[in-house]
Formats: sequence, C-alpha cells, structure tokens
Amino acid sequence: MPRYVMAFDAGTTSNRCILFEEKGIVCSVAQKEFRQIFPKPGWVEHDANEIWSTQMSVAAEAMKQVNAKAKDIAAIGITNQRETTILWDRKTGEPIHHAIVWQCRRTSEICDRLKEEGLTSMIREKTGLVIDAYFSATKIMWLLDHVSGAREKARRGDILFGTVETWLIWKLTRGKVHVTDYSNASRTMLFNIQTLSWDEDILRTLDIPREILPTILPSSHIFGMTDKSFFGEPIPIAGAAGDQQAALFGEACFSAGEAKNTYGTGCFLLMNTGESPVFSQNGLVTTVAWGINDRVYYALEGSIFVAGAAVQWLRDELGIINTAEESETVALQVEDTNGCYIVPAFTGLGAPYWDQDARGCIVGLTRGVNAKHLVRAVLESIAYQTADVLAVMQEDSGLALTALKADGGAAKNNFLMQFQADIIDVAVHRPACVETTALGAAYLAGLAVGFWDSIETLKSHWKIDRIFEPWMPDDVRREKLSAWNKAVARALNWS
Repeated sequence: MPRYVMAFDAGTTSNRCILFEEKGIVCSVAQKEFRQIFPKPGWVEHDANEIWSTQMSVAAEAMKQVNAKAKDIAAIGITNQRETTILWDRKTGEPIHHAIVWQCRRTSEICDRLKEEGLTSMIREKTGLVIDAYFSATKIMWLLDHVSGAREKARRGDILFGTVETWLIWKLTRGKVHVTDYSNASRTMLFNIQTLSWDEDILRTLDIPREILPTILPSSHIFGMTDKSFFGEPIPIAGAAGDQQAALFGEACFSAGEAKNTYGTGCFLLMNTGESPVFSQNGLVTTVAWGINDRVYYALEGSIFVAGAAVQWLRDELGIINTAEESETVALQVEDTNGCYIVPAFTGLGAPYWDQDARGCIVGLTRGVNAKHLVRAVLESIAYQTADVLAVMQEDSGLALTALKADGGAAKNNFLMQFQADIIDVAVHRPACVETTALGAAYLAGLAVGFWDSIETLKSHWKIDRIFEPWMPDDVRREKLSAWNKAVARALNWS
C-alpha cells in the first residue's frame, strides 16, 4: 500500500517537495531556491524551465530521504505561486518568454487603461477581482503584444497559457494534460466565478484567444498520470490549488467564517465564506477557495504583496542580517522601533489600498535609529498590514474573528506572532505543522485517490503548537496603529 502523499510546493522564491504520511505528519522535505530576475524596477520574472528543473530535483531528493519509490506515493498534489504567467510553444514545449511573476508591475499602464475604459464593474462582478497588474490577464496581454509572432501563434492554438501548476502538470504528463483548477483559474481575471467558466466577454474585450487557455477542473481531482520516465512508474496527479487556498484547506478552515493568514513572501489573509461568494466593499477580492465533491467553496482574500520579501531585503540588499531567522533575535534586542516605521510597498500596495503607484518608505527616522530598529520595524510592518486587511474583512463578512490561524515560514517567528496578536487584539493560533500550504495540496490529492476518506478525518489531524494571546494595552495599540496609518499615507501614489 502507498505510504505517502507527495506535495509539490512551487513557491515564489523556491520550490519544495514534502512527503506526508496518513496522519498529516511531514516525513521528508527538500527545498531549492531559484533565480529572481529583475529586468527593470518593478519588473519580476522567473525562468519557467528552472522552476521545472528545481521542482523535479527536490522531488527526487525528498523521495531519497525516505527511500521512497513510485509505488509508495499515493498521489501528487501541487500548490503554487498564483497569478504568475507562463506562455509556451505547444509543439516544442519551450516558454516563449520568462514567466511574469505575480509581483511584477509592468502592466500597470494596461490596468489604468482598462479602468479608464470603464471595465472595473464588469471585471468585479464577473471575476470577484479588482483590475490590477497582480492578476494574470494583463500579463498575458503584455506577452502576446511584446513577443514577436506570439499573438498569431496563439490564435492558431500553437501557444499555451498556464499558471505554475498548469505548467508543471503539462511537463509531468509530457504534454498530454493542459488543465488548471478552480482556485487558480479564479486568479487570472478571466474566470467567471459564478458560471465557473472562462468568460467570453472578458476574453473578447482583452483580445485573449480562448485557444490558449487550459481546461478547468475541481481542485481535488485526478488530472492525469506522471510519465513513467520521471519516477519509474506513473503516479496520479490528483490535487491542485493556489498556495493561499491550499493553506486555507491545510489549516482545516472548512467552515464559513474560519480564517488564516499565511506569512510567506507576501502575506495572504483568507476567510472561508462557504458556497456563496461575498463581494467586498473595502478592497478585498472574492476568490474560489476550492472545488471538491461536486461543490465549490469561496473565500474573501486580502493580499499583501511584501511580507517575508521585506526580511529578504534586509538580508540581501541591506546586509544587516545574515539569515531570515536572525530577524527575531535582532528585533528582541531593542524595546521598540524608536519611532521608526517601514512601509514595504516595493511593488505597490495590495488590499485594502490597491495602489500600484505606492512605493516603500521609511518614516520617523531620527539620529538614534539603528539597524536593529529597522529589523524590528520590518517585522512590525507585516503585522500592521495584516491588521489593515483583517479590519475590513470583518466588516465585509459581518463576522468577528475569535482567533487567527497562522502558517508559512514567518509564522515560526515568535516575536512577529506575539506582535500580531497584540496589534489585532485577537489570539493567534500557530499549528503544530506550519507547512499547511503543502499539506493542503496533499490533502486535496489524497482525498481524490482515497488515501484519506473524509474532511472529518483531516480535521482530527489539526493540532495547535502555540497560542499567542494579546497583552498590549488598548491606548498603546491605538497609538501605534495611528502612526502606521500616517506612514502608509506617505507611501501612497509615489510613482
């Protein structure tokens, strides 16, 4: 009998492979970073072939750690950085350009033009999204317009589009399967979340050929089998979900009103709203959470573009820490930020501001501010941005959270988790397994092949590692939030 479910966690800065056993416990992990390509300020690209090669190398490594063979793997589940856009040649399998990453702002002017053309309401009503360079649609438009001959080839059906999970599935099946799932489709700005299909009106308006788009299937579904050349024997590919929806599933937020925040490269707060979409009045997006058992579930989402990426900035660009983990130790060496606030709007601001012209700023600088204060200010900025989203999410949903579930790499940072609880005045629950994004993908795949029998079984696996209770006095919290709001105002509409 198979002993594991394999999760491909295709992230923004690295690819990972994790093997889970039936209790949802991690048995092996392999991870490898890949290049971040910055052709111009605000532009971000990846090499799609490098995404593929690193994902396969970590899969081999994770299997080797436990001496697993193909027969030991019940299924593969894939979770991925969302919105990142890849176009490739159907015949050669080669990408026609570097992947355009979700963080990339090169299509801001296209978005401005679409807004000027009065498309905001139509896009919102059909897709649940705001018009923003974040989503895939304008990235596709840019590629078709800027790669020589691309549009003509696309109209002939010789070019395929995919987000990262689509690309990986196509590669794993050696070009036999071109699919996406509901959750990833809902991030393209081309998918009608009410009819659950590609929207012909939007495709026509944006001049995107229908021929390039993948087939849309449920998130828990047998999409196809891996070519036997990769693992020795075919393995079912049976789960796919965008990273944030997968994390919501992995956190066992199966009921309406349950919410989680994933602290990764960006920060993503999602609330399950059940089988009906809730449309925000405050800059949140409405998205498909997942499709399973012939049902589709929705979520409200607030997207923060820069969270862990700001810690990487401290490490890689400023050189004031050596590792991301070191940020906690350094932050605790000072009592506060000495009045300093950092707004890490490196690629604009997401929810609830949606200002693609915002840029990062440091305010409140005095002669006494040192490197330790800057490190603490970056960590605090992650919590402040989350507080902004959580406030409007509760207003839109009419639900008051009693706890926030936290996952992602930065959830291991005790200082950040405590400050988060303090600044939102709500307890933060950190699960025993913080690999909930990969776990969600594994759960979706395992359910599709019968490795797990029900969602109730999955609920029994969820365990808390630590609860962070708020202790900050109300007047201090209000003062800090007021200063943060002043800082954000300085960052808006900069470029």
